[in-house]
Amino acid sequence: MKAILVSGSRNPDGQTAQAADAVLRGLTAAGASVERVFLPTRAIERCRQCDANGWGLCRRAGRCAVADDFGTLVEGIREADVVVFATPVYYSDLSESLRAFTDRLRRTCTHEAGRVSIQGKPVIGVCVAGGGGGGAPTCCASLERTLSTCGFDVVDVLPVRRQNLQAKLAALEAAGRWLASRPRSV
Repeated sequence: MKAILVSGSRNPDGQTAQAADAVLRGLTAAGASVERVFLPTRAIERCRQCDANGWGLCRRAGRCAVADDFGTLVEGIREADVVVFATPVYYSDLSESLRAFTDRLRRTCTHEAGRVSIQGKPVIGVCVAGGGGGGAPTCCASLERTLSTCGFDVVDVLPVRRQNLQAKLAALEAAGRWLASRPRSV
């Protein structure tokens, strides 16, 4: 079993990383190999809305015309058996790096070719709010909607806030263990 974690956090040691690490501990405990991707270290541009209608190759061919790390990361997601998306919560929504990536992914997934090896792939989302923590549920709804639009099988989206992070680590680890060991027909 191969898993990939796509993190929109700029801090590899912060609260989002702690939450993601718990999911990864569960995945590895269940025998999965894990690749970790920190989006802020990758060259991922925002969507350019290439043609006059605001689309481009994404709608016509299921791929993106922008030459950056997007295509390589999408291939990594396609090769994985399961995916974990983790993001800090900014203004009750995804981090800018994860938003840039998922905006382009959802556009390519409007075409059948863009959904190849993504359609039905199990995915977990983790949204970690600092500050007061009130934006985590709204961020979860945004992430779930975006991933569902792409065609993923969103099996869980977990809200976390800095005030309950330590209490949620066991649940996050259990979610990773369950994701790696669940029957494929579920």
